[in-house]
Amino acid sequence: MVAEVVARSGRALQRYNCGQRIVVGCVPYRLKGGIKASSKNIEDVLEVLVISAQRKSKGMLFPKGGWELDESIQAAALRETIEEAGVSGAIESELGKWCFKSKGNDAYYEGHMFPLLVVEELDLWPEKNIRQRFWVSASKAKESCQYAWMREALDLLVTRLQSSPTKLEDMMN
Repeated sequence: MVAEVVARSGRALQRYNCGQRIVVGCVPYRLKGGIKASSKNIEDVLEVLVISAQRKSKGMLFPKGGWELDESIQAAALRETIEEAGVSGAIESELGKWCFKSKGNDAYYEGHMFPLLVVEELDLWPEKNIRQRFWVSASKAKESCQYAWMREALDLLVTRLQSSPTKLEDMMN
């Protein structure tokens, strides 16, 4: 039996830090199967999942949204990724924290990003009808991602994976 995933709505439980809304998200990734990481550059085997913005022609981004008072930061990041991108998996340690200005208004936000090694892609998810998802190379994601802070998070993920060849070997096997 598959449970239906329902998106949260409203901002009554949103967390703020000094007036800045706190948002959390993930850089969903996978490694192409059958390629030995030791013989390739990480960017040759790494694929990341980007999603379309809600507003048309606003580019691509990684899933993110508000961190609510009744959940851990990791649980919020996973929830947002399931709601917006329809994928689930293993959340890894935080890539970083950024302060950024919204492109839609004059508000400032505090953003936290986590790597998510994807283990499941859902056929149905809450925002399936308003977003598209695409597996792309890290370089393509950097070209199409609309937020500089998300591109920085991706760079940190690539650096982390490159500095961990043992982990890569384990993931590829």
